[in-house]
Amino acid sequence: MLRRILRVMRRPLPAQRRWMIYVFWARAWPRFWGTLGYLGLKWWFGIEHAELPEVFGTPEVAKTPGAKIVLGRDVVLVSSSIRATASTLHGRVRLHALAETAGIFIADGVGLNGTSITARSRTIRIGENTMLAPNVVVVDSDFHSPWPPEARKTSPGPEHDADVTIGRNVWIGMRATVLKGANIGDGAIVAAGSVVTSDIPANTLAAGVPARVVRRLDE
Repeated sequence: MLRRILRVMRRPLPAQRRWMIYVFWARAWPRFWGTLGYLGLKWWFGIEHAELPEVFGTPEVAKTPGAKIVLGRDVVLVSSSIRATASTLHGRVRLHALAETAGIFIADGVGLNGTSITARSRTIRIGENTMLAPNVVVVDSDFHSPWPPEARKTSPGPEHDADVTIGRNVWIGMRATVLKGANIGDGAIVAAGSVVTSDIPANTLAAGVPARVVRRLDE
C-alpha cells in the first residue's frame, strides 16, 4: 500500500491541476490567517465594520482610543503578495488613526492592496467602489512642521494637518501618493507613481509629480 501511494505521489500532476492547486492555496491560506488576525485586531482596537471584509494576509492596525476606523460592506484588504496579482506588495495594509480626532472611513466595495493610510489628527474618507492599486500611500499630515527647519525635530505641526477625500469609483495607480488636503473627485483616475497634493476634478485622468489633469474621461 505504501509503495502504491509513493508511486502516485511521484507522478507529475497535469499542468491544469497544478494551476488549480496553486490558485486555491494562494486564496485560502492568506485568507485564513488574514481573517484570524483581522478579527483579533478588530477586538483589540475596536474597528467598526458593516460586514466582515475579505482579508488576505494580516493588516497592520493602530487606533488611539476615541479615533475611528470604519469599514463598509464588500471591502477587500490584501496584505499578501501571494494574493496580489498586479505586483508584489511593499508592506501590509496599514490603517493608523493616531489621535482622538482622527478617522479612517472606507465605504462599500473598496479594495486596498498593501495600502498605507495614516490619519494623524484629521479624517480620511474613501468612497464606494474605489480601487487602490499596490503600494499606494495616503496621509493627512506632514508629521513635522515644514518651516523653519530647526522646528522639524521638535514641533509635530498638527495645525497643518488636513482632511483627505477620495470619491466614488476612483482608481489610484500603483505607488501613487495622496497627501494632506487632497480631494479626488468621483470617477477620477490617478496614474501610477503620481503625487496628489490638491484637488483632482471628477471624471478626469491625472498624472505627474505633483499630479495634474491630463484629460477628461467623459468627453
